[in-house]
Amino acid sequence: MSGALALRGARLPGGGLIGSVLAVAVWEIVARLTAQSFFIAAPSAILLHMTEHAGLLWRALGVTLWAAFRGFVWGNLAGVLMALLVVLLPRGERLISTLALLVFCLPLVATGPILRVLYGPGDGPQVTLAALAVYYTTFLPVLVGLRAAPQGWFDLVRSYGRGRMVALREVRLPAALPYLVAGLQIAAPAAFLGAMVGEFTGAERGLGVLTVRALRALDLPATWSIAVITSAVSVLAFAAVGWAGRRLDLAPPQVLLAAPGQARRSAWQGPGEALLALGVTLALWKGTMELFALPRFFAKRPEDVWAYMVSGPGAEAHRAKLFAAMGETLAFAAPGYLAGLALGAGLAVALTLAPRAAAFTMPVAIALRSIPIVATAPLIVWALGRGAAGTIAVVAVMIFFPTLVACLHGLARTPRAVLDLFEVYAAGRWRRMLGAQLPAMLPAFFASARMAIPAAILAVTTAEWLATGRGVGALMATVASTSDYGMLWSAIALIGLAAVLAHGAVVALERVVLARTNAEQLAR
Repeated sequence: MSGALALRGARLPGGGLIGSVLAVAVWEIVARLTAQSFFIAAPSAILLHMTEHAGLLWRALGVTLWAAFRGFVWGNLAGVLMALLVVLLPRGERLISTLALLVFCLPLVATGPILRVLYGPGDGPQVTLAALAVYYTTFLPVLVGLRAAPQGWFDLVRSYGRGRMVALREVRLPAALPYLVAGLQIAAPAAFLGAMVGEFTGAERGLGVLTVRALRALDLPATWSIAVITSAVSVLAFAAVGWAGRRLDLAPPQVLLAAPGQARRSAWQGPGEALLALGVTLALWKGTMELFALPRFFAKRPEDVWAYMVSGPGAEAHRAKLFAAMGETLAFAAPGYLAGLALGAGLAVALTLAPRAAAFTMPVAIALRSIPIVATAPLIVWALGRGAAGTIAVVAVMIFFPTLVACLHGLARTPRAVLDLFEVYAAGRWRRMLGAQLPAMLPAFFASARMAIPAAILAVTTAEWLATGRGVGALMATVASTSDYGMLWSAIALIGLAAVLAHGAVVALERVVLARTNAEQLAR
């Protein structure tokens, strides 16, 4: 199958050696020609730096890897458990999904320092941020997989007098395994990135600490050396998860024989679930602050934010300032979000039609995703300018890789019987793609579209924080340095609200589309 071939093309075979050598040669030439720009480090300079500082780099790599591994395990475990909970308790989906989204949307400029205060010395923030970077990207694909089975199979289980647990064990879990592999492949680079970001908040050791030092010293070879190491580790982790998935011989599903019957929803059910999610979110927000006895000076409660933005003195000025910054942020986040989705899905289709191109394309895609955004954002903005192009490019780079991986796996899940039918009628590659593979990809695409919402927020706020000096990201960095924590927490709340509204819009569109193409995903 062409989808499976595209995934197998990501094994980085030796056939790509010539292309890799040519790419390195071009890299060396471009770096030497642009040496005065202080933008690209030559491979020879990178190799020299890595040789001279091998001991330091190895020790830092070990520290970051250990934190990333623990975050990877805990984050993916949390994502799988949440997906199982949603399937077993479908009425709790709105609440669980909303809480998961809100936590995943917390901006790094705010969460990093707060975690450092909570944990104190040690690697707690690194492990936590690594876990936070992966749980949502595993939760959504696994949830899609747990629902990727025809209703007739569940009817068969019920006809034998069995319940939800038997259906989970015999039907849902086998169907979800390929999607779990997709989630783990996305999570592998993300966990390493999350651990490095945690080290930016005041750690004493690790690659993140070396990255901060290199950026402050404008040490280009050191910065690029760390980027090469993180890319290599992420490529190996991605390939290892893919290898393990192939060993499981994950065959595509049989043809889906029947669409599920749709349960009628009360007109009040949606608003009621939304209000419940809002109430639980506010209770957890306030309860967490009180439980840890965090001082109100920097740990604002919901009522503090309400007073700052609505009922307190200066609220009108505060709202005007925050809404203006948020408007500018959304103006860049939206086109970057759409561009990243289009690039990821389009590249997945292209690699499925031409799987040999994956040998060169996938390492580049993984490298772009694994290099820390705090390093790439200033470089991209420097190259493309501080206007719309630079910020949109940063957002698109962050989004396209998870979308690419999810869509590749979705294309590979096209039922064999459907493909055989197209073969019988001698349908061409494009006809097969449009009639069979793209519909099979849609659940994975919409899952990646939901994953991309917090990723877009992370990317745009980081670019504004480190490079452009505009928007809500720059505003949060400024008010954090001046201890205006009322504005900081108000910005966090507004970002969370925007993410929930965007997520709701994507879910509404998803339900309309999947009702026609993948109705089993709508069963509850």
